[in-house]
Amino acid sequence: MRKLSLLLGLLISITTFAQIPSNSNPKTGEINGKILDAQTKTALPYVSIVIKDGLNKAVTGGITDENGDFTIKQISEGENTVEIQFIGYKTEIKKIKVTRLNYKIDLGTILLTEEAAQLNEVLVVAETSTVTQKIDRKVINVGKDLTATGSTASELLNNVQSVSVDSQTGNISLRGNDNVRVLIDGKPSNISTAQLLKQIPSSSIKSVELITNPSAKYNPEGMSGIINIVLHKNANLGFNGSVNTGLTIGDNTRYNGSLDVNLKTGKVNIFANYGTNNGKYSNDGTIERFDNNSSQTFNNINKNESHLIKTGLDYYLNEKNTISFFTTQNIYDGSATGNTQVIYNNNDFDNIIQDFSPKSDNKSQTYNLNYKIEFNKEGHNLELETNYENSQNDENSVYNTYTGTPANFSSYTDKSNNKATSTTINLDYVNPISETIKLELGAEVRINNTDNIYQSTFFANSDYEYNRTINSLYATYSQKFNKLSLQLGARLEIFNVDAVQENTKIYEDDYVTLYPSAFLTYNPSEKNQYQLSYSRRVDRPNLQQVNPIREWSTPTVSSFGNPELKPQFTNSFEVNYTKQVNKGSFTIGTFYRNINDNITRVLFEDPSDVNRVILSFDNTEDNNSYGLEISSNYKLTNWWSANASFDLYNQKDKGVVGNENIEVNSTIWNARINNNYKVSENLRLQLFGMYRGSQESIQWNVKPMWKLDFGASLNVLDNKGTISARISDIFNTMSFNFESEKPYPQAGEFFWESQNAYIGFNYRFGGGKSKARARKSRDNNEAQGGGGFL
Repeated sequence: MRKLSLLLGLLISITTFAQIPSNSNPKTGEINGKILDAQTKTALPYVSIVIKDGLNKAVTGGITDENGDFTIKQISEGENTVEIQFIGYKTEIKKIKVTRLNYKIDLGTILLTEEAAQLNEVLVVAETSTVTQKIDRKVINVGKDLTATGSTASELLNNVQSVSVDSQTGNISLRGNDNVRVLIDGKPSNISTAQLLKQIPSSSIKSVELITNPSAKYNPEGMSGIINIVLHKNANLGFNGSVNTGLTIGDNTRYNGSLDVNLKTGKVNIFANYGTNNGKYSNDGTIERFDNNSSQTFNNINKNESHLIKTGLDYYLNEKNTISFFTTQNIYDGSATGNTQVIYNNNDFDNIIQDFSPKSDNKSQTYNLNYKIEFNKEGHNLELETNYENSQNDENSVYNTYTGTPANFSSYTDKSNNKATSTTINLDYVNPISETIKLELGAEVRINNTDNIYQSTFFANSDYEYNRTINSLYATYSQKFNKLSLQLGARLEIFNVDAVQENTKIYEDDYVTLYPSAFLTYNPSEKNQYQLSYSRRVDRPNLQQVNPIREWSTPTVSSFGNPELKPQFTNSFEVNYTKQVNKGSFTIGTFYRNINDNITRVLFEDPSDVNRVILSFDNTEDNNSYGLEISSNYKLTNWWSANASFDLYNQKDKGVVGNENIEVNSTIWNARINNNYKVSENLRLQLFGMYRGSQESIQWNVKPMWKLDFGASLNVLDNKGTISARISDIFNTMSFNFESEKPYPQAGEFFWESQNAYIGFNYRFGGGKSKARARKSRDNNEAQGGGGFL
C-alpha cells in the first residue's frame, strides 16, 4: 500500500508541474531539505514539494528521493510558498523569500504528521492498474485491474505490454522471444514456468516488473530479460487485511479466493497471504493434414486445484540491523480427461482413437532468510540472503488406444516422479563513496539438483539426474555527472553441470564466463530521460530441453529433450526515451540482439513410423533480432484515462524440420489499450483491447488474434468493499490458427475458454499507515543505481 501511495504522490507532482506557466519571472533561488515521518523519524521518499508564487500559482516543484532529501532550483525572486504534500499526511506549508542576497535556503528537517482519517489509502487500493517507467524496468502495479480480476498469473500476463502467453502450452515470451526468466518475489522456482503461472491467483499479485536489460548485479539467464512477479506483502501499522472471492463462468465454472493480513507492532511486522483457484477448464482443437487426407480432433477438460500460502516476518533489531524471514507453500493438484481422434479419409491407414487421463500432484516449499546491516553513512549497507526451495511433481497417466476397430485395443500407463532442490546464497555490499559515486560488490552461489524417475508399461523406464552449480562474483560502479549518469558492471560466473542416466554420466560441461553491462542515462530536464544500455546474457538449457525421457505423446507426435544442447549467448543493446507531458508520460524504445548458438525447436519424422513426428531441441547458427516499443499513460479527461502500448519485432528463426534446414525471417506486431472510466466516486468502468499480429516460425504460420474485455467495479460498505464484474473476449474471437508446410502440409485451430464472465467481491479491513522499512532490494528486484541514482 505504501508503494501505491508513493506512486500516487509522484503522479500528483507530475500533474502539478504540468500546470507551470512558461512566462514565469526570472528564476534564481534554490531550496533544499529533508522530509521525515514525525513518529518514526524514517525518511519519506517521493513526497511532493510544490512552489507557489505570491498569486498562489504553482511555478515549480520536485519530489524527495529514496532518502527523503530534496533540492529545487530556479525559484522566482520574491515571496513564495512551499507546500509539502504526501498521501495520508497533513500538508506542511512554509513561507520563503528569495532575494539576490538570499537565494540558497536550507529548510532543514521537516517532520510530516499523519492525517487522522484512515480511509484515503483504501481509495488508492481501489484504483486500476498503473504503469511506471523506472530507470531499468517497467513496473505494472496490478491494483484492482478489472481485466485481471479472478484470473491466474498466466491470464494476467497476457494483458501486460510486451508479454505473450501461449494458451495451449503455457509458454511465456517477452518481446516475441520465449527465452525469458520468470521470478516470484525476485526468486526462481523449481516448477516449470507454464505450471507455476497457472498456480498463482491474480489476486495474490501486487505488481509485475519487466526488466529487459538487467545489470551485472542480476543473474544473466534469459535472453529477453526478466519478468518478476511481486506478491502482496502488507506492512501497515496495526492489524490490516483484505479478503477476495469470485466466480468465473464460461463453458465451465471456476472459483478463486484470497486472504491478505498483516500485523505491524513495535519492532515486528508479521504478514500472510493465501490464494486458491479451483475449477475445470476446456481446450479443444482440430488439425487437417493434406498429404494423406487425414484429420485430428482434440477434446480436453482439465480440473485443477491450487493453494498458495506466503507468510513471514520482519524483525527490526535496532535502527541498523534487520532480520527477515518468509516461506511460500504451494500445492497444486491437477487431473484431466482427453480424447484424440485421427481419421484417415482415404482409408489408407487404420483410424486411431486415444483416451487419456493424467493426474498430477505437485508440492513446493520456499524458505528465505535475510539479514541486513545499515552502516552510519546513508545507503552504506551489507546484506546476506539465503533461499532454499524443494519441489516434488508426481504424475500418473493412463492411455487407452483403439486402432481400426474397438476390438483392437491397447493400453499403457506412464508414471513420473520429479524431485528438485535449489539453494541460493547472496552476499551484497553497497557503498556510496560520495554524493555522486556508488560502488556495489557481491557474490552468489546457486546449487540445483533434479531427479526424474520415469516408468512406463509401454516405453522404456529411466532414471535421470541433472545437477548444476553456479558460483558468481559481480561489481558495479555508478557515477553521476550533473545531468548524465553512468553505470558499468561485470559478472563472473563459474558454471558446472552434469547429467546422469541409469547411474551412467551421459553429459557434463564446465566453463567460466564474463557478463559485462553498461547503462548511460541523460536527463536534460525533469521531464525528459534518454538511456542507452548493454548487457551480455545467457540461456542455459533447462531440464525439459535436455531430458531424453519422453515428455509427452499423442498418436502422431512425441516430445523429447536433447541432452547435448549447448548454452545460447546473447549481446543485448537498448535505447529508450521517456517524456513526461502535462497529463501523463510517453516512452519509446528500440533494441537489438546478437544471438550465438541459438536454441530452437526441431521437428522431424519418426524413423520407426511414417505417420509420426518427433519434437525436440537443437542449436542452430547465430542470428539477430531487433524491435521497437512505444507506450503511453495519459489522462484524457478528469473521468477518462488510458494506458496504450505498441510493439514491433523482427526475428530470424533457424532450425531443422523434416531433416531440412529452414530459415525464416518474420516481423511481428502487437497492440494493447486499457481505458479506465470514472463514472462517479464509487463506480469505475474499464475497456481493454488487444491485437496480436500474425507470426511466421520454422514450424508454422500463426494467424492474427484479437479480443475486447469489459469490466466494472462498485465501491460499497463505506468504501471498504468492492463488487467487481468482467466479461472477457466479448466477441469470442480468440483462437490459435496456424498453417504449416513442413514436414508435411497441414492447418489447425485450437480453442480455449477465452470468453467468460466473472463476478467477485473484495473487502478491506484495518486502516494502519505504512511504516515498513525497505526490505532488501533483491526481494523487490530493484537495481542499485541502474545507470544512475534512483
